[in-house]
Amino acid sequence: MKIAALVSGGKDSIFAVQRMIETGNEIVCLVCLVPENKDSYMFHSVNTDLVRLIAEASEIPLIYQTTSGVKEEELNEMKEALLAAAANYGAKGVCSGAIESEYQRSRVEKICASLGLSAFSPLWKSDPVSLLQEMIDSGADIRFAAAAADGLDESWLGRRLDASALSDLIRLHQTKYVHIAGEGGEFETAVLDAPFFKQKIRPVQTNVRWYGNRGFYDILKAELVPKTEELIE
Repeated sequence: MKIAALVSGGKDSIFAVQRMIETGNEIVCLVCLVPENKDSYMFHSVNTDLVRLIAEASEIPLIYQTTSGVKEEELNEMKEALLAAAANYGAKGVCSGAIESEYQRSRVEKICASLGLSAFSPLWKSDPVSLLQEMIDSGADIRFAAAAADGLDESWLGRRLDASALSDLIRLHQTKYVHIAGEGGEFETAVLDAPFFKQKIRPVQTNVRWYGNRGFYDILKAELVPKTEELIE
């Protein structure tokens, strides 16, 4: 099926794309909605400019649209973007990276139903440990781009999701109740490489902002490089 993929640049939306490709679907476009309100209920707001490079790296067309980020109003803006995906790229279905958020999943499904599109949430109810291990095993380069939970300090910002990070997340889940996949808003991520990318993203200029109990890893400038090239940790 021809699929439009709702993506933010974070691990879940990118691996929803990966799952759809692995099950024989064609991703005809990526759809990124960038909220002006950073407290959007629906959309990720950290390093969203990176999605432009993700589209280029994966050689998939991109619909990149700002949205108010106002609860419920932003859904109309998502509907407009999905209408464009259907009209311009022939999308028959939409995938999203929802894992446990019924709010996000139900609203995507409602909009898709109103447009006659099929809705897919290929990561829905996945076991968090198994899911993150799958991401690590795939060779993806996933960085922690925001941290906002007890136990996640400044050292996590820019850190790669690897076996050591997963082990630490499991420990923090047991001691601090941090959700292993960040579903409670504990952290956000930025994907620099994934199996379906043709090239990978190399950060050129970054900045870390820390505000006492939360912080952000900003990728201010980045470039595409061959997959064979080593990235500096």
